Amino acid sequence: MKEKVQEALNKVRPFLQRDGGDVELVEVDDKGVVKVRLKGACGGCPGAAITLKQGIERVLKQELPEVTQVVSV
Repeated sequence: MKEKVQEALNKVRPFLQRDGGDVELVEVDDKGVVKVRLKGACGGCPGAAITLKQGIERVLKQELPEVTQVVSV
């Protein structure tokens, strides 16, 4: 499943990079929780929580129904 999550993250990565940020996949656990690390401008951005939930998590859940949650570590 980790490979599928990485492929889905690659679809949102250009939008993050356009604003000077990026996302790194840290772990996918057996309960469908995806752990990511926001990097660059996204790491300290006040809107990072919104980007995480309404952007990254939404796309991952659409692509992979087995994803239950996306959290930043």
